Amino acid sequence: MHASGQVISFRTTRPFRFDRLAVALNAALPPDLAVREATVVPAGFSARFSALDRRYIYAIAHRPQRSAFLRRYAAHVWVPLDIEAFASGAAHLIGEHDFRSFCGVLPPGGRTVRRIRDLRIERVGDLLRIEIAADGFLHRMVRTIVGTLLECAIGRRDSGSIPKILAATDRAAAGKTAPAQGLYLAGVRYPDGYDSFAPPPLFAMTSPIRYDLAEHGLSASRLQR
Repeated sequence: MHASGQVISFRTTRPFRFDRLAVALNAALPPDLAVREATVVPAGFSARFSALDRRYIYAIAHRPQRSAFLRRYAAHVWVPLDIEAFASGAAHLIGEHDFRSFCGVLPPGGRTVRRIRDLRIERVGDLLRIEIAADGFLHRMVRTIVGTLLECAIGRRDSGSIPKILAATDRAAAGKTAPAQGLYLAGVRYPDGYDSFAPPPLFAMTSPIRYDLAEHGLSASRLQR
């Protein structure tokens, strides 16, 4: 997995010019890790537990030939895909559900109910951009959702079967787990309005073709950016 909008928090008693912290950290970090910004937050803030929701983007290189340049940054799918079937299946996942069927390892306490606020698919040239936002995610939840919806898109399963998969609360009912290289943590949103969202570089300069889930008779709530 990659991250373009990760947020971390820590405590320190050492005096430091926080306007220079990002520069200082980037001087010490390895080349594949960079800090965009740093700020002081109120006591009790937690980058993990204070979050309202997180947003992931999954990238698929949909083309006959694999790409040597994108092999680490996008999953490769060469077979024809019915994007409308993908979107139709995705619409059933929006809202609050028990996502046990899409969970790899149960979380501590075993609670598997989550609320997906937004799930969309867009075409950007040879790339498919799948964006999903929720109040929380389970182990491998995004990759299992993507893998299951891809099976709908290639005709391996009916997109109308998604409600039955949810009701089963059994990992065996869902599809295969999509490869890790296409997954990006793209943003985290907080109660004060801060949103760390940043599209992965392979999507940052592109104009996507959007598929509206509302066309399938189910409403899709949208995040305010």
